[in-house]
Order: sequence, then structure tokens, then C-alpha cells
Amino acid sequence: MISSSLGTILATLYVFVTCRYVVHHGAVAILVLLFLAEVTSACQNVRSLVNLRRADVPLAAKVYEFLSPPFYVFYSVARGVLGTLVVYKIGVFYASGGANNLIPRWAWISWMVVIVVAVMISILWVSNLWIFWFRQRSHRAQKKVK
Repeated sequence: MISSSLGTILATLYVFVTCRYVVHHGAVAILVLLFLAEVTSACQNVRSLVNLRRADVPLAAKVYEFLSPPFYVFYSVARGVLGTLVVYKIGVFYASGGANNLIPRWAWISWMVVIVVAVMISILWVSNLWIFWFRQRSHRAQKKVK
């Protein structure tokens, strides 16, 4: 967990530092993606905290069960759908030469690699949460039938 957080921080710092201090352009599009990432953080943090306590505190288990599906939907839409759409639009803009005189090719390609990997990791993470949630629901339904 710490190493993935550190990796995320370093990747974000790389993109922002190169935008601001090396290239002096490109940060506005990146800020839109950062907003989409951070808009889900408050809900994710609450869900994570109650997850840590759900074995010991019955109320935490209830909050976790209640909060998980809406959080999964919110996260899927914000990072999976909207994030992917923004990355696509940024990629089309750069690939079509929209920033040729302002941003060197090495910079925008490296940004795109970092961003695409981050979005793919987010999609993989929430996909695994959905799979686990559906398996739990299926297992509970099978228990009720028996």
C-alpha cells in the first residue's frame, strides 16, 4: 500500500514538475484529471476507515455495506468513464499536433504513459472491488437458498 502510494505521488510530481518547470505548459488538462481523481477521495477514505473497523464495530460494518455500492458506482464513473474520456481527448489533442510548438513530444508522450497507466490501475482496482462485491452477494444468496 505504501509503495503504490509513493509511486502515485512520484508519478504525479513528475507530471506536474515537468509541466510547470520544464515545459511551462500542459498543466490545465492534467488538473482536470487530478480533480477527477480527488473528487472520489473523501468517499474512498471513509470507506477505507470503516473497512478497517468493520470486524470490531458493528456500525462500521453497516456503513461499509451501505457505502460500498454507491462508492463503486461513483468511482467507476469518475475515474473509469470520465477519466478515460479526458485522457482520450488529451491524447487526440497531442497526437494531432495541437501542442507541437509548445510542448516537446517526449514530454507529452511521457505524460500520456503516466496518465494511461494511472487510469488503467484505477479501472483494474475498482473492477476487482466489483467482482468481490458480486461474489459476496452471490455467496449470500446461495446461503439463503440452502
